[in-house]
Amino acid sequence: MDPSPGSLVTLRQNNRKRVLEVIRRRGTVSRSEIAKQTGLIAKQTGLSTTTVANLVAELLGQAVIVEQAPRPNSAAGGGRPATTLFLNPAAGCGLGIHLAHDHIRIGLTDLAGNVVAEQITELDVDHQPTQSLAYAAQVAIELIATAGLKPTSIAGLGVAVSAPVSGKTHALGAGPILPDWRGIDVARELHRWTGLRVEVGNDANLGAIAEHRYGVARGVDDFVYVMLSDGVGAGLFLDGHLYCGATGGAGELGHVTVVPGGFVCRCGNRGCLETVAGAHALTGALAQTHGSSTTLADLMAAAQGGESGALRVLADAGRAVGTALATICMILDPALVVIGGKANAEHSPLLSAVRDTLADSITPLRKDPIPVVAGTLGEQAEMLGAIALATQTAAIG
Repeated sequence: MDPSPGSLVTLRQNNRKRVLEVIRRRGTVSRSEIAKQTGLIAKQTGLSTTTVANLVAELLGQAVIVEQAPRPNSAAGGGRPATTLFLNPAAGCGLGIHLAHDHIRIGLTDLAGNVVAEQITELDVDHQPTQSLAYAAQVAIELIATAGLKPTSIAGLGVAVSAPVSGKTHALGAGPILPDWRGIDVARELHRWTGLRVEVGNDANLGAIAEHRYGVARGVDDFVYVMLSDGVGAGLFLDGHLYCGATGGAGELGHVTVVPGGFVCRCGNRGCLETVAGAHALTGALAQTHGSSTTLADLMAAAQGGESGALRVLADAGRAVGTALATICMILDPALVVIGGKANAEHSPLLSAVRDTLADSITPLRKDPIPVVAGTLGEQAEMLGAIALATQTAAIG
């Protein structure tokens, strides 16, 4: 049969991907839920019950998904409990690379998102694009070999980058933020070195995908994910889907002006949120009393110890983040705000300040304050999101 677009082979592959994506997003679902959810995903072109049943039987036969023994139904009236299905973690693996500003995180997971192997290396990624990609490819290949896997068992390689990414071309909108990366095709270079299918996405967007699939935002269709690390970014989930904007630049929260006439940002503007709440800004604010070698970990530890200066730095940053988020939340009306990255400690004064600022800024027409919570995936979120991006389009098995 012809595998060209519109052929029966392509149609079946796309239907298979829809079923797999429902199971990935929900973790464990019944067969009837798959039929319902695929219908929602495909909108008016939802799959029939017969089609879903056939695809489920095929995936079970290939051990891509497995059945879970039903639990006894203790509810009044009883009834036979639905058989549930979930991805077989052993059916394949995914690779993820997070190209952060000053380090590279590379991980290998099973299909359930469990980390099998991981390596983190400090590297000046912003100014060493060729070296960074070559190193990442080498480590990725080594992780596959060390785990005793074959490249054919890898469902895909996902890459998180600290720049806007075009959803259609994978081109980086590096511009003035990452000038040394201008013109570099990350997907093409990594595919050339590894032979794997490569997907590329903005790191904050991928952090949002990870929290939606594996973390605190699971089951929440409308939320804002804020990544507070070396830079500051946001991922926007609207109606269950990531929103990237016309050019891939949606969610550049770090370059929203919060201090008119403030410090010059690396983007060229003044007073951007990143100059107040980014890692360098946070540690710099404490450098006068703690020294120029102060790290973000030092700051967080000092705050946990109750040091007033550290508490003030985090609270000021939280108010700035809340101010930048206020307009976004007024327009989008999210059900949840998730704070991720290096500065997302659950009981940090930063989170408290974000909550208070939003509560004071949001229209009184909204009955309850928007919940602001710490992400549960920590600094692995962007890497896990990269793997989710790479595996969600794979017709595994």
